[in-house]
Parts: sequence; C-alpha cells; structure tokens
Amino acid sequence: MSAIRQERRARAERLLVKLKVAYPRGLTLGLSSTNPFEYLVATVLATQCRDERVNKITPALFARYPDPAAFAAADYEALLPLVRPTGLGPTKARNLTAIGRLLLERHAGKVPATMAELTALPGVARKIANLVLADCHGIVEGVAVDTHVRRISKLLGLTDSTDAAKIERDLMDCLPRDAWRSWNNLMVEHGRQCCVAGAPRCTACPLVEDCPGGRELTAELERRDAAGAVLP
Repeated sequence: MSAIRQERRARAERLLVKLKVAYPRGLTLGLSSTNPFEYLVATVLATQCRDERVNKITPALFARYPDPAAFAAADYEALLPLVRPTGLGPTKARNLTAIGRLLLERHAGKVPATMAELTALPGVARKIANLVLADCHGIVEGVAVDTHVRRISKLLGLTDSTDAAKIERDLMDCLPRDAWRSWNNLMVEHGRQCCVAGAPRCTACPLVEDCPGGRELTAELERRDAAGAVLP
C-alpha cells in the first residue's frame, strides 16, 4: 500500500471520530418518506435542493400521486406546480412521470435493488442510486457524491480529483465500508454548519487539524492579518 493511501486512511479514521461527535444528526436520514418509492421520488427532487424544502412539498405531492401508477398517469401541467419549488421543475416533472411508467413496465411497480437498474431510470445517477440502495434495500455499494462531498472531501485531502466517479473510488478506498453511507450525511451537515462554500469557518472547525485545505486557508488569513498589522 502506498504512503498516500495509508495516510488518507489514517486521516479518514480520525475525521470520522470527530464528525460523528460534531454532527450526530448527520447519521440520520434527512428526507421524509414512508416507502421506497416515496424515497426515490424525494431523492430525485433533492437534486440541487435542500432536504428541508423537499420535505415541505412531498406531503401534498404524495397525497395526489401516491404510487408509480399515479405518476405515470400524471398530467404534466398539474404535476409541475407541485415540484417547481424544488428547482429544475420541468425536468423533474418529466423524469418523475417517466420513472413511474418505467417502474410499472420493467419492475412491476417496485423500486429496483441494483445499481444498473436504478441508474437506467431518468434523473437517477450514481449518487441517488447509492442512497436508494442503502436506505431502502440495505445495500451499501458505494459513496453518494454530491456537491458537499465533492468539495469538502478534496479540502480534507481524501481525494485530489474533481470527477465524481474518481472521488467515489478514492473515498471507498480510504473510508471503512460501514462509513460509506454516513459520509454523505456528515459532509452535508459539515458543509452547512461550518465548511460553508465561499465562507468556511476554519478557525472554529473541529476538523482543521486534519484538514490540509483548512490549514492552508488559516495560514493565508494569518499572513494577511500580519501584513495588515504592519501597514502604516
């Protein structure tokens, strides 16, 4: 094993301990649902949208469209206003009606339990498929890589890539398998509460000692403060 891989694995273990203490809520599900189909729909709606906003609109959505058959038969103009608050409304409305139809045609109305079958559904990439497999079927096949995971994992020095597939492979290599699912939730919490995009709170961060990106930014801020202090 290379020195880089060893160091990443050791750092990942330390980070997990600190993250679980800092964000116990990050180990729970953020999306509200009562069955695998509702969860699949919610994860599609959560693309580029906060879980809290999705949870606000899904009760009315599922009251009107409770199952794949209802979505498959949904009128686009009637469905669109219900999903529009989550952003990308036209795309999501079309994808959800197509998902309903394909679940009926290919899977007897059930949410499939393989990566290949899930990613064949419109609007379902590996991130969503990983979440559905883990949370609905108890199958942990990989790490769900979203914007928080992509940005913060690189700052933490666990990957040097910007490609989602490569990031996932790097994280699967350095994280213990029982942390693959929770890593996404922990990164979301950390990204919202501390490592905010464009305004990270490195001086208050519980991870800064194990974060190369945070140490670099903190050192730069200290250099700027020192330079400013000597100005006339």
